[in-house]
Amino acid sequence: MDYVFLILIISVFLNVDSAVARKQLQSSSANSFVLGIKHSRMTLLTPKRAVSSVQSTTGSSSASTHESEPFVMVEPLRAVRDGYLIPLYLGTPPQLIHVYMDTGSDLTWVPCGNNLSFFHCLDCDDDGINKKYYLTTAFSPFHSSSTAREPCSSSFCIDIHSSDNYIDPCTMAGCLLSTLIKSSSSCGSCPSFAYTYGAGFGRGTLSLPSQLGFLQKGFSHCFLPFKFANNPNISSPLVIGNLASISSDQDENLQFTPMLMSSMYPNSYYIGLEAITIGNSSSSSEVPLSLREFDSRGNGGMLIDSGTTYTHFPEPIYSQLLSTLSSVISSYPRAEDMEMKTGFDLCYRIPYTNPHNNDNTSNSNTIDTTREDFDILPSITFHFLNNVSIVLSEGTHFYAMGPPRNATVTKCLLFQRMEDGENGPAGVFGSFQQQNMKVVYDLEKERIGFQPMDCASSAVSHGLHILKP
Repeated sequence: MDYVFLILIISVFLNVDSAVARKQLQSSSANSFVLGIKHSRMTLLTPKRAVSSVQSTTGSSSASTHESEPFVMVEPLRAVRDGYLIPLYLGTPPQLIHVYMDTGSDLTWVPCGNNLSFFHCLDCDDDGINKKYYLTTAFSPFHSSSTAREPCSSSFCIDIHSSDNYIDPCTMAGCLLSTLIKSSSSCGSCPSFAYTYGAGFGRGTLSLPSQLGFLQKGFSHCFLPFKFANNPNISSPLVIGNLASISSDQDENLQFTPMLMSSMYPNSYYIGLEAITIGNSSSSSEVPLSLREFDSRGNGGMLIDSGTTYTHFPEPIYSQLLSTLSSVISSYPRAEDMEMKTGFDLCYRIPYTNPHNNDNTSNSNTIDTTREDFDILPSITFHFLNNVSIVLSEGTHFYAMGPPRNATVTKCLLFQRMEDGENGPAGVFGSFQQQNMKVVYDLEKERIGFQPMDCASSAVSHGLHILKP
């Protein structure tokens, strides 16, 4: 039998990427450590193709033929499976498992069993040639002497079923996970959904740092830009424990906004968004109160979630944002064909004047389309509670959909509309918009800090960059 296992950490070893990082780990206190997290990248799963992917798993044939063709990206990414991977060694002797860092969850879970061939990806793009993609390596409990089965009456199992993770599969699926992921089984009436195996960094007792005893102070991360994805020579810094708290107190450039507490989802991280500024405008557009307040049931606020790629906004502010951007960028032609093809709501063809990529630390087969044309597109600034203003770094709102042609490049806005629903957050601050930004989760003082930062330089300072000979 093969299963998805929610992990109660009995024996875990963290894979430290470099000798420098290992030295820092050894010299730090027993309540903190530094890790390197890798960015996983596949082909872009656009909003339109995401629907087609779900339809294909349920037997629908309504997807158009051109949507199954390969979609080439300059720096491809996936909206569902893209994220930042933490290498963990689980069990005794240790088995290496890669899991996604997920601040929007407090569950840590991996595929578990002896027959990996059963684990198929239900939400992977087949690139038009019907390939099968397999998930991460499965953990084998039968080859670990430290594995123990938990009784259903244990506090661990009770915590799992009482978890407030509204977006986690075990909560939303309503049926056995083993049924959902086994290719030999029919999903029947179970709803289609996308899932990733992850290390929850929420505030609950089941999260990875909580189980390891490092959650008292907090943690911080600095996500490398997507152009570094799958680069084996550099990792995004992830600092857990006292070091994150101490560094935040000593850094005057950090801006802190208070954590908001939802009575319905107390293990999640919420912040309050007050307004958005487009370009150099002297006036800002106010956002609905629901993005900084909760209703009587605990719904609302803006969830900060590394497990969600793109930032999501509710209506009507999402449409208002598109309208404002359209009026500011009116001198450039809309790429409506790209909007139709991808499902993104706002795409433009803009001049491209930077044909050479001189960044030796990124992948050599990528083209940097974020620098010379950055000033052409308006900046976007988020204004959070406590007078915190964050200007999104270049390339984190509009992104190139392909290589430049005829001195132009097509870029689309990588924000998405929040799905209608009565429960959960009003908006989500996704990982794509957190690139090149130090984000500090100060749990002791109940606040989240932001600071624009060159995360590649930060990785070097933490010993997470392997220099080429």
